[in-house]
Amino acid sequence: MTTISSAAALPRRPGVLGRLLRLLRDRRDAIVVYWLRREAIKTLHQLDDRSLRDIGIPRCHIEIAVAGNVDLELIRIR
Repeated sequence: MTTISSAAALPRRPGVLGRLLRLLRDRRDAIVVYWLRREAIKTLHQLDDRSLRDIGIPRCHIEIAVAGNVDLELIRIR
């Protein structure tokens, strides 16, 4: 007969090392997201106005669009 200890069923609380590793991973992920957003902004700024109009982003809203904070109901392109 096999017995299972009740302590084995409980999740381990992360120690100092686990919290440090999670903090480092979160920081790394934040830096990668920042770099990817800056690259997307740079790429969109290189497009001409017609191309931007085709995808529905005014030049003045590129940063907002990359951040994902665009309310499409409020944007009208002339």
